[in-house]
Amino acid sequence: MVGKVYLVGAGPGDPDLITVKGLRCIEQADVILYDRLVNPELLKHAKNEAQLVYCGKLPHYHTMKQETINRFLVKYAKKGLQVVRLKGGDPFVFGRGGEEAEECAKHDVPFEIVPGITAGIAASAYAGIPVTHRTLSKSFAFITGHQAGDEAAEHQWAHLANGVDTICVYMGVSQLSTIINQLIRHGKSPQTPIALIHWGTLGVQRTVTGTLETIEGLVQEAQISNPSMIVIGEVVRLHKKLNWFEDEIVAKMPVVHG
Repeated sequence: MVGKVYLVGAGPGDPDLITVKGLRCIEQADVILYDRLVNPELLKHAKNEAQLVYCGKLPHYHTMKQETINRFLVKYAKKGLQVVRLKGGDPFVFGRGGEEAEECAKHDVPFEIVPGITAGIAASAYAGIPVTHRTLSKSFAFITGHQAGDEAAEHQWAHLANGVDTICVYMGVSQLSTIINQLIRHGKSPQTPIALIHWGTLGVQRTVTGTLETIEGLVQEAQISNPSMIVIGEVVRLHKKLNWFEDEIVAKMPVVHG
């Protein structure tokens, strides 16, 4: 008897943002293979006897290679187990969920995709930055920072600079300088607003805003690192007005009297 693999999006960090279906999958799983950015609070919903397998990846260091993860998904399912592959954000948005689904299909293992809220939308929303806006942004694009130095993707920068209103960059902090240079070189104004949202949707969230020509110094000063979402476009100007979440965090901080 073959089990089933569920590719589940855990959301962007705040455990309350997982879907009802995703939570149900965690509760019923026999095995959970989970990523580094999955909030540990979600694992508390697993059965006591469930096997938890850490698959976390850091920049330049993979605890478990993707090929190994693929093999594990098939191996556990072939034993008749209910397997959850728990991934930060959405499994089909820079999560390699497509590759894992292909591996399941290749070995005739039943699988199901359980979408999650992706950081490009959620982190932006928690920073008071709507990715679309009736007067400021009628289009948006999700890109990965890993492609910043890829010559094969060179032609895409002209389209991003001139044809997209809001650009959300995943995993792009280490490539920030290249991203900025590419956009300006292909026609984006140096005055274009940009934001970096560090640990979006969590209680330690911080947002730094500036323009393409000023942001690098501001990021360095604030010591912003990964995990951070980069949002570029006129909608970033709304951050100060709509910054509901970080204002809420500050309001809840205890008052210290000197």
